[in-house]
Amino acid sequence: MWPNYLFLHLSTFYNINLTKQYQKGDQLVNSIILIAVVAICAIGVVAAIILYIVAQKFKVIEDPRIDEVVELLPGAHCGGCGYPGCRSLAETIVKKGSLENLNCPVGGKTVMGEIAAIMGLVAEEREPMIAVLRCSGSKINAPNKVLYEGASSCTFLNQLNVGESGCPNGCLGQGDCVVSCKFDAMFIDAETGLPVIDEEKCIACGACVKSCPRQIIELRLKGKKNRRIYVSCVNKEKGGVARKNCSVTCIGCGKCVKICPYDAITMENNLAYIDFTKCKLCRKCVKECPTNAITELNFPISKEKSTTISEVEA
Repeated sequence: MWPNYLFLHLSTFYNINLTKQYQKGDQLVNSIILIAVVAICAIGVVAAIILYIVAQKFKVIEDPRIDEVVELLPGAHCGGCGYPGCRSLAETIVKKGSLENLNCPVGGKTVMGEIAAIMGLVAEEREPMIAVLRCSGSKINAPNKVLYEGASSCTFLNQLNVGESGCPNGCLGQGDCVVSCKFDAMFIDAETGLPVIDEEKCIACGACVKSCPRQIIELRLKGKKNRRIYVSCVNKEKGGVARKNCSVTCIGCGKCVKICPYDAITMENNLAYIDFTKCKLCRKCVKECPTNAITELNFPISKEKSTTISEVEA
């Protein structure tokens, strides 16, 4: 009897002590969790205060006029203005406080006038521009000497060889310019093999100019009644060599330079160039050119030129 009583007494005492130890352990764990939560909250509050102070000190207050200008811009993001997007142009206009040398070719005079009203400025009068193809090396004028079968890319073909016509400066006809145009203003003519520019759709953004590896597309003034005169050739080879590849190439004879009464034509490296800011559209150079390298657009039909290529070569 006595041993049983002693065993029961000891067991009860042990259980009571063990329960107290568990309680103390729970209290310790709860204290640690509480401290951790409080510490995290304190760190969060301190970090928030620091971030708020830093944000207030370095915050940039954007001029509300930027959003107003952005709303007026067409949102084409074509890069024709020289900036990566419409918002970039808007920021430049507002920060600069001037419209000098800034223009949106898509919006044109109307949009720039509205922007000028917001900025309290006067919009510059700009004559409309258009892209022109300075190459007449069609399938007839510059017949293919070889057949190219490969990637449909002017850039790729330009790195391989001179092209199917043999002209090292002529249009390659693979359509990089067409792909680059966001306004569907260009297409490749199946008959000529050359790109055609739609005057109604072209807004002179310059994307086609940048995409052409041979730089045969140029932005020029649309001209009065959409009339334009330009040398449709960029070949700088000497006349005899150039003529082997293309019948309408510029041979560098200089006749157009001599006959121009406005000093609008210059000759450099066997190639004539007409300055559209000086040209008065008198058309004298067109009639004088022996190879028909000078293109005239949207003019009334004139009499056939009396000077022939054979006379010049003689």
